[in-house]
Amino acid sequence: VVCLTRWSARMNKEIKTLKVQLVRSPIGCKQTHRATVRGLGLSRLNSVRELEDTPSVRGMINKVDFLVKLI
Repeated sequence: VVCLTRWSARMNKEIKTLKVQLVRSPIGCKQTHRATVRGLGLSRLNSVRELEDTPSVRGMINKVDFLVKLI
């Protein structure tokens, strides 16, 4: 019963998310920047993804901040 209570308490937490939109093309950018954009799940211009707000995702967004926009 204790484990079930802990599990349900974790599941009730509100997960914070970020909406990211690709606003510039990664063509002509470094290969690592292109890979970061793909890692964020963005494939076409104006494509939008809703991602969890974690330090790793924040770092990826900061790396390609000139290509993406937070909505």
